[in-house]
Amino acid sequence: MYRYRQLIHFFVFIILVGLTFDLGTTPVANIKETPEIMEAVKTEDVLYKEIEAKAREFEEAPQNAYIDRVWKKTPGRNGLQVNIEKSYDKMKDKGEFDKSLLVFDQVTPEKNLEELPASPIYRGHPEKQMVAFLINVSWGEEYVPEILSVLKDNNVKATFFIEGKWAKNNAELVKMIHEQGHVIGNHAYNHPDMSRMTNQQILDQIVQTNDIIKAIIGKSPKWFAPPSGSFNEHVVQVSHELNMQTILWTVDTIDWKNPSVSVMINRVNTKIHPGATVLMHPTEATERGLDSLIKAIKAKELKINTIEKLIESQR
Repeated sequence: MYRYRQLIHFFVFIILVGLTFDLGTTPVANIKETPEIMEAVKTEDVLYKEIEAKAREFEEAPQNAYIDRVWKKTPGRNGLQVNIEKSYDKMKDKGEFDKSLLVFDQVTPEKNLEELPASPIYRGHPEKQMVAFLINVSWGEEYVPEILSVLKDNNVKATFFIEGKWAKNNAELVKMIHEQGHVIGNHAYNHPDMSRMTNQQILDQIVQTNDIIKAIIGKSPKWFAPPSGSFNEHVVQVSHELNMQTILWTVDTIDWKNPSVSVMINRVNTKIHPGATVLMHPTEATERGLDSLIKAIKAKELKINTIEKLIESQR
C-alpha cells in the first residue's frame, strides 16, 4: 500500500509540473514567424514601400546589340532592376532609405551580337568601363614570355591573335598563352592580304589556322583578326559562316615602329575610351612599355580584359 501511495504522489507531481509549464506559456510565444507572416509585415513597412516607390528612378532599361553606321557591330548592355527584397534587407537596420544600399539585378537585352548579320566588331559598348588588349602575333616570339609575365603581375587578361604558321613553329608558347588564361584568336595562316583573296582562299587561311590552334590547345578560336586590318565583306562573311567574329581595333599603339615608352603611352592615352580595343604586337616597345601602359589605363578607372569580356552585355 505504501508503494502504491508513493506512485500516486509521483504521478500527481508530474501532472502539477505539466500544468504549471502550460500556464507559463503564452499563446503568442507559440506563434511561429512563417515566411508568409514576415512577408506581410515587410510589405506594410514604410521603408519597404518607399523602396518600391523609388525603384524606377534608379532602374535602366537594357540596350540591344546593333550595327552602327561607323563602328559596325556593337554589343548591347544589360539593364538594371532594383531587387526590392535585398535592398530592404540591407536598409532595414538603418531604418531609412539610402540609395547607396540599393541592390540591383542585371536584365539581359532581347537581341545579342550573335543575332546580328555579318559585320566586323571594332569596340565594346561605348558606356562599358573596360578595354581589351588585342595582341597580333606572327613574329616576336622572344618578347612573348616577358609580356606574359607583365600581364600576370598586373592581373590582366588579353587576347592573342595568332598566325597559324607561327603557332605551328611555337606550339609551346601558344600553350603558355592559353594556360595563363588568355584568349587565343585566329590571325590567318601566313599573314596575307585577305582583301585580295577568293572566298576559298579566305576559308583555307582561317580553317587551317583553326585546325593548328585546336591541335595545340584543344579548342578552336571564335575570333578572327585579319592581318594588317585588311578585309572586305567576303572576309567578314566567311568568318561569320564559320561562327566566328571578325575583330578590328579603335586604338593603335603603333609599337612596330619602336616608339619610346612615353610616346606610346601618350598615343594611347589621347585615344583611349570606354569599350576601346587596343592593338599591339610582341615587340621590344611593348615589352618595355606594357607595365606603364596598364597602369596608365587603370588610372583612368578602366578595366582591362579579353575581347570575350569586352563584348559581353554584362556591365
